[in-house]
Amino acid sequence: MYENNFPNKRYQHTLAFLQKHIKTSEPILDLGVENPFSEIMKAQGYEVENTKGEDLDVDFDVVTQSNAEVVTAFEIFEHLVAPFNVLKEVKAKKLVASIPMRLWFSSAYKSKTDPWDRHYHEFEDWQFDWLLEKAGWTIKDSAKWTNPTKKIGLRPLLRLFTNRYYIVYAER
Repeated sequence: MYENNFPNKRYQHTLAFLQKHIKTSEPILDLGVENPFSEIMKAQGYEVENTKGEDLDVDFDVVTQSNAEVVTAFEIFEHLVAPFNVLKEVKAKKLVASIPMRLWFSSAYKSKTDPWDRHYHEFEDWQFDWLLEKAGWTIKDSAKWTNPTKKIGLRPLLRLFTNRYYIVYAER
């Protein structure tokens, strides 16, 4: 279905985790503009509405006015200066969110060409858990996985066994 390489390995893990916890009958608000993974969710039978590029650090209308039963946020919160604020405002009772984990051997991501494509936060798992709990969420399940590359060097070697992605299912 999806090959086991970047970004498809991530998509496989994310889809399997989503299907484990969320029924296709539960409408989803996916934080972030329409993207390849929101298309995968739709192809799998999910009803998905995406945000339109609002600055979720200061504009919460989309989450406070949505009637979706589930909010998904796949690699979004690391781009926000204050993810706590939008997490606190979500009306939905279910959340599935993933983040790239902070790697001790690599600095935070910052695009050289796009001034908005940068990671303000790269969380450790316990930090993300604490953020969610402080915002009123109860974590029911979580998973981690690696993101090996086909390059040669010390960092690619470390990526073989160092978890890069962390996903959680939480409820209010």
